[in-house]
Amino acid sequence: MADDTVLTARELYRFYRAGEEETLALRGVSLRVGRGETLAVVGPSGSGKSTLLACLAGLDEPSGGEVRVNGVRISHRPETERARLRARHIGVLLQTRNLLPHMSVRDNIRLAQRAAAGKPAVSAQELLGQVDLAERAHALPRQLSGGELARAGLAVALANSPEVLLADEPTGELDGETEQVILTLLRDRAAQGCAVLIVTHSAEAVRVADRVIRLADGRTDSAPTTSDRQEARDATG
Repeated sequence: MADDTVLTARELYRFYRAGEEETLALRGVSLRVGRGETLAVVGPSGSGKSTLLACLAGLDEPSGGEVRVNGVRISHRPETERARLRARHIGVLLQTRNLLPHMSVRDNIRLAQRAAAGKPAVSAQELLGQVDLAERAHALPRQLSGGELARAGLAVALANSPEVLLADEPTGELDGETEQVILTLLRDRAAQGCAVLIVTHSAEAVRVADRVIRLADGRTDSAPTTSDRQEARDATG
């Protein structure tokens, strides 16, 4: 497993201060995600899941610990360096989607590809075909349905063929049928060798994951066994 590890987080801490008050969002979180593996992170609201994803993506800096992708440290670097590494190696699917409202779906993908400063391995139109949105290339985000928005956001996250895909509640506002479509696309990407991490409350997302980690009060508890997986499903409701 060690040789196939793509994403590594070691002893992540994240503190927030407001005046005299200090909030501990992450308390020594460590994890690894291997090539072709899907990891689900579950836990109650306020447990630190979104903070963890932001630190893994380089969107936020941990107060302590480090994050590495393919052995390259992305934490504790200037924002410009983190952004460059993120664009080249990490796809991020945020709960609020990845689309700029004034740009077409195709142009959103092209903008993400330009951020990587290299020739894209796949064209924007081909990506849209992969998520069954080829005919919606020129549509603005406001012209898309909820399911189309989810698929378009995933296409943006996959714009640069990332080695790591991080998804924050990717199916949270979708109906059951559309949720299955998105989860199938995520699993397909893992089957192609991508390391996939899903922050989720969805029992279906937990079901398709290879491993589950529970987060509570900023701490993790791995759940790789069948019984632990069922407990994680129960925790999602």
